[in-house]
Amino acid sequence: MDRRWLFLSAAVALIVVSLGVVLLRDDEADTRRAADTPVASTQANVPPATKSPSPSGSTTTASPKPSAKTTQASPSASATSASAKPPTTDSPQAASAGAPLAGRIRPNVTYRGIATFYDADGGGACLYDPSGDVMTAAMNSTDYETAKACGAYVSVRAANGTAITVRITNECPGECAPGQIDLSAEAFAKLADPTAGRIAITWKLVSPSTVGTMSVRYKTGSSQYWCGIQVIGHRNPVARLEVRAGSGWRQLARTDYNYFLSEDGTGCGGAIRVTDIFGERLTVDGVAIRPDAVQPTRVQFAKR
Repeated sequence: MDRRWLFLSAAVALIVVSLGVVLLRDDEADTRRAADTPVASTQANVPPATKSPSPSGSTTTASPKPSAKTTQASPSASATSASAKPPTTDSPQAASAGAPLAGRIRPNVTYRGIATFYDADGGGACLYDPSGDVMTAAMNSTDYETAKACGAYVSVRAANGTAITVRITNECPGECAPGQIDLSAEAFAKLADPTAGRIAITWKLVSPSTVGTMSVRYKTGSSQYWCGIQVIGHRNPVARLEVRAGSGWRQLARTDYNYFLSEDGTGCGGAIRVTDIFGERLTVDGVAIRPDAVQPTRVQFAKR
């Protein structure tokens, strides 16, 4: 009896252990299935991360990339491009090298514009005296450049090939565009029929051979305390006027009416040094302060 009970008890125990092992395996399987099953959350409708724009991707896409246009517009690229081109006789680079003090109007450069005409007497904004010289012209305000064009000789050519040389004695105000020259009526008539009114032209600075020596004039009201000095009859455009100041030279400011002023009287009545756009300097001594009197000198700039 006891032996059978012992056997029965052992069988029951074995059944219980086997059942426990089966249940444990089922629990582990359930756990694995639960881990593989998506769990509902508030992020269930968010697109996958691979479709979301990343900060680095956005920045890269939005930032401008260097282009050929940008590179060409840079100052360094422009300078390199300009220096790589050999200068020609009609290039501003060549003109600047030959005439370092030139302003807008430079030698060896051909300009394009329009020619008109007016009744001129040789006088005008440059404050030269009226004269019998009818081959004169007024320069547009841009190229007049605060009287830098005063006294310049300019060759003007029409489309038909006819050319004349005129001297700039006046300024053509606002209605004249850059490049435009307002000729004397007589000068215009040598290029075209006056009924045309206005014609297309090209023009350039020249250095004529048929000129005499320069003259100097002190402005009305000049004295040892204040003076204005004008140069007349110069072959090439005047770039600077200096007066003796102690052991050196003092450059005077130029007005738009073509006089160089010494506001405090420095140098008035003393030596004068005149420089053209090519850098040639001429010194004139012994010009007395005689207001409004044209006093001739013995000097002239070289022909260029």
